[in-house]
This record gives sequence, C-alpha cells and structure tokens, in this order.
Amino acid sequence: MQSNIDGKAASSKETFRLETAVTINMHAKPERVWVILTNAQDTTKWNSTLISVSGTFALGETISFVTKAVPNRTFKTKVTEFAPPSKLVVSDGNFIFKGVRTYILTPKPDGTTDFSMQEIFTGLMLPLIKRSLPNFEPIFEQYASDLKAEAEKAN
Repeated sequence: MQSNIDGKAASSKETFRLETAVTINMHAKPERVWVILTNAQDTTKWNSTLISVSGTFALGETISFVTKAVPNRTFKTKVTEFAPPSKLVVSDGNFIFKGVRTYILTPKPDGTTDFSMQEIFTGLMLPLIKRSLPNFEPIFEQYASDLKAEAEKAN
C-alpha cells in the first residue's frame, strides 16, 4: 500500500494483516531527517506521540518506548535493518503476532526529502486483537507532522 505524499495516513485491513502508512515531504535533506529520526534520547522533545524512548538505533539493538495511545505498556522493538540515511526497520513479535515498522527517506532533486512510515501487523492472533488496537492513522499523521516540523526548524 502506498500513501499520498500529503501527510494523510491510509490503512488497509485483511483478516491476518493490518497496514497503516503515511508519506510527507520535508524541506530538509535526508541526512538531517535521519539524525533526528535515529536519536532516541531526543525523540520525546519533538515527537508528541511518545512518552519515552530508550535504546540505540543500530542494527540488532532494542528500542523501548511508551506511547500516549497505550501509556501503560512498554513496547520493545528490534532494529532489523539500518541503512543510513535512507531506511530503518524495527520489528517485534513472531508468527502469532508481529509488527514491522519501516521508515524510508527518499531524497528529491529539489533538496527536499519524502519521509514514509509504514507499519504492518500480521499473525494468527491479529483477528482476535485487531479491535483492541488503536486507530493508527492519526498517530502516524502526528508523528510525520512532528518530524517534519523538527527537520525544518533550522532550514
């Protein structure tokens, strides 16, 4: 699924798959966006969807975070792909229930960057817990908007 570049999230739902994606253009180079995106210690300074983040964004490392949408739970994801300054993938779970979030930074000829974020949930338990999951569209839109605002601050 591909979302529009307007910062509006879109979702698709199937029995064993739930996907949400957002894309937004930022007036900043990918290297600048990457530094902001992968600095866990400063994430809560610009990202209004999170309460806390800890860990280091590096291949094989674990990132722990608490969201405002589910403040009573700490999520732990593993960095499964780390390709500066263009692609970051974090995942958690297994065939029972798995979430994979992918961040892609695409440089544009005009010096801007298209930022895309996609999360895909799959697994045998998904049909049973799908209703308990939050609506990710407004969360993704806010995340993208917050990252854009931070990346464009010094430009």
